[in-house]
Amino acid sequence: MKVFVFDLLAYGEQLEHLKVGGELPYPLSKEHFKPEVAARTYAEHLAAWEELDRLGYDGVGFNEHHCSPYGLMNSPNLLAAAAAQRTRNLKLLIYGNLLPLHEPLRLAEELAMLDCMSNGRLISGFARGIPREYQVHHVPLNESRARFEEAFDIIVRAWCEDVFSYHGRFWNYEDVALWPRPVQQPHPPIWMPVVGSKESIEFAARHNLPITPGLGRSRGLRDDIIRYYARCLERAGHRITPDHLSLGISAYVASSKAEAVREMGPHHLYFNRTLFSHGNFTETERQREAGYSTAASTDYVSPENRRAAQFAREDFRSLTMADVERQAEEMPWGPPEEVTRRIIEAADGAGADNVQISLNRGVLPQELFIEQIRRFAREVLPALQAHKVTRVPLAEAALA
Repeated sequence: MKVFVFDLLAYGEQLEHLKVGGELPYPLSKEHFKPEVAARTYAEHLAAWEELDRLGYDGVGFNEHHCSPYGLMNSPNLLAAAAAQRTRNLKLLIYGNLLPLHEPLRLAEELAMLDCMSNGRLISGFARGIPREYQVHHVPLNESRARFEEAFDIIVRAWCEDVFSYHGRFWNYEDVALWPRPVQQPHPPIWMPVVGSKESIEFAARHNLPITPGLGRSRGLRDDIIRYYARCLERAGHRITPDHLSLGISAYVASSKAEAVREMGPHHLYFNRTLFSHGNFTETERQREAGYSTAASTDYVSPENRRAAQFAREDFRSLTMADVERQAEEMPWGPPEEVTRRIIEAADGAGADNVQISLNRGVLPQELFIEQIRRFAREVLPALQAHKVTRVPLAEAALA
């Protein structure tokens, strides 16, 4: 099993005290931004990624967000470029560049540069982004999917074709011959995060792209996504394998469950109640009203999982420590043997041979983050990397 650490890189100081009526103000004024905190945050995470490389993790995951302390990776490519020069073996999973919001030929060029700079260690994740990003960039939400698909086509053609021209709805190019080209041929691996929309699942299946189903949310919804994805892959002439799937998992290694909750619980609460969805709306119905999602986007979801597919704000905004304690009973938080067992059980159950472990939800102090990286590497990582997922049982049932 391949083990990545997904790093949100949130602003390195809690801002809970700024909340008004239970919400962090949006937009958040520059008076609350401290340059020295941002500089320290970047330096600490770069040091953490060096430690991941030294200790034998398979990869690190980056992301793209804008205008929020939720995540300071406005350009994941810049962070990946810095990491490429400070690591030697770590895969660089950009998860992902938001295709609808940027000029696609420039992205194709930057990603080709990154693959060269890292000597072929890039995994290129492509995503649509959340509604807040569209407001910032003044891009209509109802153009999101069309822009995504057009940009995807341009980037792949730029990587693969000798010389090409393109005349589309949003972008036009003449006589493109990309320099440099990626080290990995015909192009770097492309992964796609799937929160739950039917159209995203179908697109990934048509192009045979590995996915992260549900991004660590409800297990029932995750399983519905995998089953539908397997059927879509089959219709497109492909067969699902464990390499098609990666799981997003929050983990914390401690001497006991109580210690894990005590140390990680407040940061988990801060992530959910303050950072997650800052200036954004998650509700599927609101996204439909805005044109970001279609009326049929979740019609593949089984009745018992439709509540989870609504992504209701109150599910995370109203979280309490008592809720965290209850959730932790079923999470890989606690002694290393339990963390190991739960991650392997989740991977086997989903049929995923890749996991993206979150060790720093919220703003974990650097000493705790580094200690988690080291303890996880010492007490959990060897067993995970020794384990091989060989089948996707959910797909077997769905295709029977």
